[in-house]
Amino acid sequence: MPESGEGLKANLNIASGAKPLSVKDMEAIARKIRCHIIAMTGKAGSGHPGGSLSAVEIVTALYFGLLRHNPKDPHWPDRDRFILSKGHAAPLLYAALAECGYFPVEELSTLRQINSRLQGHTDRILTPGVEVSTGSLGQGLSFAVGVALAGRLNLQAYRVYVLLGDGECDEGQVWEAAMAASHFKVDNLVAIVDNNGLQIDGWNRDVMNLEPFNKKWQAFGWQVIDVDGNNLSELISAFNQAKSVKGQPTVVIAHTIKGKGVSFMENKVDFHGTAPTPAEVEIALKGLE
Repeated sequence: MPESGEGLKANLNIASGAKPLSVKDMEAIARKIRCHIIAMTGKAGSGHPGGSLSAVEIVTALYFGLLRHNPKDPHWPDRDRFILSKGHAAPLLYAALAECGYFPVEELSTLRQINSRLQGHTDRILTPGVEVSTGSLGQGLSFAVGVALAGRLNLQAYRVYVLLGDGECDEGQVWEAAMAASHFKVDNLVAIVDNNGLQIDGWNRDVMNLEPFNKKWQAFGWQVIDVDGNNLSELISAFNQAKSVKGQPTVVIAHTIKGKGVSFMENKVDFHGTAPTPAEVEIALKGLE
């Protein structure tokens, strides 16, 4: 398992008031997170590397450039909330949380083991820093709407970010939640769609065509921002833009590449839920490092 660099460790507690990392430093962390995803799924022999790799920049931009959070106090009441609705991308969230200091990086090697705190889908009771247990797709946005409304009712200034898969948007509950968020003008909520074009059964356009995707969200009353979801600068700009939106929720449609960063995994549906072999782990880590 790759080790954390001392130079980056000094900058990790950005939520407790320190300055956010530079894009260059975040790019280094994104590479490290990709290495963790490959190593941990390879050791476990199972997991979902493709959709974890595609969203690395999204989660990196949030945890190392934007979110107010404190690894020493995971339940800090005024923290911003990040909800991983596509719960099968748990390796990505675990890698980011470990790099932030919520638990030791070495613990990543226990992914999917019996009695590990790092199960195949996120578990808020077991894992420090996890906001909600997810796995059944379509539920995360509903949960996020409730959390955002609770913050408003309690006069708290936190913001809520929820990461959805594009294939997950086949679920009707997503659109019920989207309608509710618009109706209640939940402007402290940002949905991010990891729009990599693939789901477990193939290309979205063949399984359940989502287009016109932007217009769907607009019709449901959301502010829509389109970005290259593997570009940290664009993501940071989009998240900052979302802070100025008032009276409606915002969705960031992040156009990404499934398996991003590992050449033989990119745009390959087989790696949606198939772990790399030991030989593939070696090739992938060599390419990433």
